[in-house]
Amino acid sequence: MTPETRHVSIRDVTFSYGAVRALAGVTLGISAGEVVALLGPNGAGKSTLTHVMLGLLTPGIGRADLFGMRPQDAVARGLVGAMLQDTGLMRHVTVREVVGLVAAQYGRAALTGGILREAGLADLGARRVSRLSGGQRQRVKFALAIAGDPRLLFLDEPTAALDVAARHAFWEDILERAGRGRTIVFATHYMEEAEAYANRIVVLQGGQIVADGPARQIMSRVSDVTLRFTDPEAREEELARLPGVLRVKGDPGDRWELVTSDQDATLDALYGASRRGVRDLEIIRGSLEDVLMALAKETGLP
Repeated sequence: MTPETRHVSIRDVTFSYGAVRALAGVTLGISAGEVVALLGPNGAGKSTLTHVMLGLLTPGIGRADLFGMRPQDAVARGLVGAMLQDTGLMRHVTVREVVGLVAAQYGRAALTGGILREAGLADLGARRVSRLSGGQRQRVKFALAIAGDPRLLFLDEPTAALDVAARHAFWEDILERAGRGRTIVFATHYMEEAEAYANRIVVLQGGQIVADGPARQIMSRVSDVTLRFTDPEAREEELARLPGVLRVKGDPGDRWELVTSDQDATLDALYGASRRGVRDLEIIRGSLEDVLMALAKETGLP
């Protein structure tokens, strides 16, 4: 794969804070147009890995490249944008002034109005940063990250403090960028966002990558899935014999709950030719915490 198509290349990266090892031999490649979610518990190494990829930290062992060059060089060329949790903002200037200042560094000052619209800030350009809400400040950080129209965008908990409408608009913009060949890497604690918007999930634990793949593949590491449905014809003993079923619970109103270790086999049998009364099916998969606990059990990592 050429540097033109591989936007991120991390090879055997190790990084320590004194005696604390934050990354332990991480290898990761990310290609053009991918939307990649970084998941993991606090202290797993997500922020350290992001900072290594941005050139803010230099690995003790291994190598990090963006577009086939050092991260610092890629950032200097305007190929990379970042929205980090610890980004500070000038307080006593207007939104338009601060976004325009950053846009000017990329020769895009004349496009400030368009950048404000993309970030949902068109009506807030004249407001001072000190008077913004938490969600509005988050949108300003996003505007600064996209001010140079980067080919690679790093986002750390990007939808924190955003309301539902703002989250929807944000992810619409992100997916449109990915459709234009931009690469998106975002760290989040929201498994539902990772499932809905990432085409690839990378899970870190103990400074190592313990899972890497599509959301469905990652979630399959948690074997137990709960199925809830209504079926007035069902009988408990019959449901208990379905393949994969571990537990059966019946509720008033012919509502049933099955816990299964093999979702596909159970559903195939549940919707078999002899069963026609199943309706209002809900599939409840494990939470992010369940995934992390299962992976920790598999790997022995904290």
